[in-house]
This record gives sequence, C-alpha cells and structure tokens, in this order.
Amino acid sequence: MGVLNLNKVSIIGFGEAGQAYARGWNQQGAATRGFSISAFDIKTSSPDCVISNGKLADYEAFKVDGETDCAKAVKGAGVIVSLVTADQAHTAACEAAKHMDKGALFFDGNSCAPSTKLDSAKVIEQAGGRYVDMAIVAPVHPTLHQTPVLLSGPYAKAALDDVAFLNLSAKVVDGPVGRASAIKMTRSIMMKGLEALMLECVLAGRKAGVEDIVLDSLEVTYPGFGWKDRAAYMFERVMTHGKRRAAEMREVAKTVDDLDLNNGMAAATVNWHQQIGDLELDASILEDKPYGAYADLVLDKMGSNKDEC
Repeated sequence: MGVLNLNKVSIIGFGEAGQAYARGWNQQGAATRGFSISAFDIKTSSPDCVISNGKLADYEAFKVDGETDCAKAVKGAGVIVSLVTADQAHTAACEAAKHMDKGALFFDGNSCAPSTKLDSAKVIEQAGGRYVDMAIVAPVHPTLHQTPVLLSGPYAKAALDDVAFLNLSAKVVDGPVGRASAIKMTRSIMMKGLEALMLECVLAGRKAGVEDIVLDSLEVTYPGFGWKDRAAYMFERVMTHGKRRAAEMREVAKTVDDLDLNNGMAAATVNWHQQIGDLELDASILEDKPYGAYADLVLDKMGSNKDEC
C-alpha cells in the first residue's frame, strides 16, 4: 500500500529532470488533485548570487514551493524524488534521511551504480524511509513526469499506488535495489558511448576535411540512422549536459568495475563528456544549425583554450 493522504511531493535537485517533473504535475493540476510540490537544489546555497538567484527564479517559474535547505523541502512529504547529479546522489540521500518523515517513499532517480544505490538505500531505510531504485530510461522531454522509468527493490511494488496517483510511467523489474540501475548503467555504456564516439569521429573528420564523406559512408553502412542529424543532436546534448553525463559515466565505470570487467570504454567516455562540458558552450545559439556548426564551435573553443595555456 502506498503512502496514505499524500499531499506533498518533494523534488531534490531542480535541474532539467526536476523541472520536467514539476511542469508535468502542474500541467495535470497538482493543486486541484490535492498535493503541493516542494523543491530544493543545492545551487541555492551557492556563494555566487547569479547562480543562487537563478535557481530561486526557477522555483518561481515552475510554480513550486522552493526551499533554501533540504530539511524544509522534505519534511511532511509523503514522496521524495531525488533527481540530482550522479556525484551528489548519495549525499542527497544522507541529507534527506535526517529530515524525512517515517514511512515516506524515497524514489532515487539518479544515474548511479547499483552499489551506490545500495549505500543510499541503507541510509534511507535506517531513517525509517522506504527506498525505491528508480532508473529513468528515456529523455525527460517531451514526456515530462511520464517519461518511462524502471523501479526495483523491496518497496517497488508497494509504491505502485503512489505511482498511479502521480501518473508516472513506471514498470517494476523484479529484484533488489540496484536491479533497475544495472539496466540503466549498462544501457549508458552504449548511449553515452555513442555520443563520445560521434564527437571524436566528427571533430577528427572536420579537422581533416573529410567529415561529410565519412558520415555519408556510415549512412550507407547503417542506413536510416540519420548520421548528420544525429551528430547535431549529440553535440547539443553533450555541450549542454556534458558535466552531468560525465558524472553519470563515472558511475557506469564503477558499475563495470564492480562486475570485475575492464571499464576502459566507460572511462574514455567520461573524458569526452567532461572535456566538452568544461568548455561551457551555449548550444542554444546553434538551434537548427547543421552538425558542422557545432563542431566548429567546439574546435574554436578548444583552440582558444590551448592558446590561453
């Protein structure tokens, strides 16, 4: 049975995913359905007022009860959804555990290794909460809170009442905490790895002046993939979310290492996502531009950074 008299949902981490969930619930009339949405993001504690004020503005824009500390956000919440960056996931669980109500459901939707999820589950359950391993297995746009997710762990099936109430698109996979995340992490070897391979291939091809020939040949070998359009999309995704993806891929590398396998591919993927994310490029200025424009912007910034050194 789910949490009775659910009237408050708390989102920890108010980036792209957290905002998507809030938007979706508000569009479906959260207030009229009897529950409020609170949110907390660590960026509100930033000493940089531009960053902290920007996050406060996000709270207002997405019509949530934004808080400047985690305690206020989670207290009284029947459901807590953690959507922070992978490197902050366990820290967020530890902080929430200090203040959450007994019996509250904690959906850990972060992209973490199964071993990290198990560590977080222990903390939540020791505090009297009910931990659910949640793996988000598709982009949060355009489906928002109805983006497909996988749930696992001892409380996954018991959470289905709340899942239905919140109108989540969830499927329970049998198994312990970490089962859902094992699926997500293994999938990310391919998905994020493809992005890293695409970037390296296109950037090398662009510098050599052969990128069009290469991508056209790949379209012959793998017809229907849409290599040039995919290249533009993948550049935009990594430019926008490279740092977050790098954090996720570190957890993927940990997953592979925990399985006693060589994690060299996952580790190499980390490097490309981190490198592009560190360039701090605004991909939005290239909306609807061909892939070459993205490649040129990246190469130009790489060149200017090298000159500065």
